[in-house]
Amino acid sequence: MLSIPGRLGKLCDGWSRREFIRVGAAGLAGLSLPQYFALKAQAATSSFEGAKGFGKAKRVILCFLQGGPSHIDIWDPKPDASSNIRGEFKAIKTKIDGIQLSETMPLFAQHVDKCTLIRSMSYTPAGLFNHTAAIYQMLTGWTPDKVSPSGQLEPPSPRDFPTMGSQISKRRPPEGPMLPFVEMPRPLQESNVIGKGGAAGFLGKAYDPYRLYQDPNKSIQLGDLALRPDVPPDRLKDRFYLLKGINGSMPDLEKAVSSYALDEYYQKAYSLLLSGKARDAFDLEKEKSDIREKYGRTTFGQGLLLARRLVESGTRFVQVNWPSVANGDPLTTSWDTHAANFGPLKNLHCPVLDKSLSALLDDMDQRGLLEDTLVVATGEFGRSPRLGVSTSGNMNSPDGRDHWPYCYTAMIAGAGIRRGTLYGKSDETGSSPKEDPVHPTDLVATIYYALGIDPNTIMYNDLNQPRELVQGKPLVKLFA
Repeated sequence: MLSIPGRLGKLCDGWSRREFIRVGAAGLAGLSLPQYFALKAQAATSSFEGAKGFGKAKRVILCFLQGGPSHIDIWDPKPDASSNIRGEFKAIKTKIDGIQLSETMPLFAQHVDKCTLIRSMSYTPAGLFNHTAAIYQMLTGWTPDKVSPSGQLEPPSPRDFPTMGSQISKRRPPEGPMLPFVEMPRPLQESNVIGKGGAAGFLGKAYDPYRLYQDPNKSIQLGDLALRPDVPPDRLKDRFYLLKGINGSMPDLEKAVSSYALDEYYQKAYSLLLSGKARDAFDLEKEKSDIREKYGRTTFGQGLLLARRLVESGTRFVQVNWPSVANGDPLTTSWDTHAANFGPLKNLHCPVLDKSLSALLDDMDQRGLLEDTLVVATGEFGRSPRLGVSTSGNMNSPDGRDHWPYCYTAMIAGAGIRRGTLYGKSDETGSSPKEDPVHPTDLVATIYYALGIDPNTIMYNDLNQPRELVQGKPLVKLFA
């Protein structure tokens, strides 16, 4: 672990909040600060060590349903509410007694035994609640502090808080030559703001996701993960060792500062190119046709199949975004159903979600991957319980639902998460939590916790200021 004079405390893994107290005690015990940190590095323990579920996960698949899916019309039906709340869809029974879903999810109804539905996701927004600020919060675990009256944020900045996948890439790098963090098919977007909350921010671009920018339901071109024909492996090897020789001739201080940033990254890139492991993982033609059909020949369905292949090959964090087209048309590609809610859900969105998510959980369970892979499906918020009203300043049709952050549902499965159960409960209209409210940052903290990353860790931003890894608390009760 590298220590640079003049920047005391900036360790690769950060400090937990308790460390600030312990440093003082170490001085009283006669330990110098370097000695203290040497012992700390050797111990590498967490206050959560031994707690149920802590460190159970080796990898994560995040299904991000941008736009805010209607919880009432998918996950948390309200059959006894008035018609302008319950909507057009009926509730159906599932494989688990006492859990109902909307009729839009008949396949998933037979797979609720593999997951927990968190029906009490909730937060009070800063300003009006539009997508960009909510996405930033959901992906980074931090509530943005610069929100315009419309809820919009500025474009991505190197000073942003890092997204989850970037934090995980840094703290839990792959064990072999594999891409640590993949996002597909493209970054999330609202209006002209692209990828806010979805990059490494002050961690540095080395931890940005590998973005596919392609439709996995079509032939995938991976020239950037293949050797150029004019650069055979031996020539690439010669170039790599030449670079190592140049690095080795640097002055000691410069080499100490740059070795991690250059030598290790070049080594990883070199190994990645030569191994061909990433290219193989992206090759969906290696899957049997019946498996591809099971997931559905759609952008989202093939994206989830590709996610399974990537985590199977060693990728730590895969984020599959819906819609398939950035800032897409709500009537065809987005969950932002102001203009019409029931037609798009019935005819497009839910059939795809139902088929693809069911296939992912079933496939991963059969392969044993669900034992140590966390699968999460969520949007940035839900939709308004009452039809045709404006809750965010947007216009809504009589059958449209507006943004609603006060209560919605997230699905979580795998890596020791309880199966076939509910966490939290919404009220009779799906307007607010009745039991166990869960802030989005708590869900982020839970993802870190499952990977064995202490959510209480203190990290340092680009100005060397201490910041919490996440502003939430892990939901330990989710784990069996």
